[in-house]
Amino acid sequence: MAWFVKTETFTAQTAALSIEQRRPFLEAHRHWLAQHIGLGRRIRSGFLVDDQRRPGGGGLLIFQASSYAEALAWVRQDPMIVEGLVAWQLQEWIPVSGDDWP
Repeated sequence: MAWFVKTETFTAQTAALSIEQRRPFLEAHRHWLAQHIGLGRRIRSGFLVDDQRRPGGGGLLIFQASSYAEALAWVRQDPMIVEGLVAWQLQEWIPVSGDDWP
């Protein structure tokens, strides 16, 4: 299994929404991830913050898949992508050092 990284940032339209307006989409995203974690997919997900710990820098999703095509097909099911709320990029990640996680 290979590792993949999806980076994302809110679109300008999404960033303009209040947190209350964004909340249903974020909850759908978390629920989607929880379902797949429950099915055994190895995932690390989180959001980026600035030096004051304020969100808005985007999100990061690290996960395993058998191929780029599989990773791409899976990521395209993310509710944040389905709804067009984020600009995103997918790349394969080849770790060269560090401990064994997740």
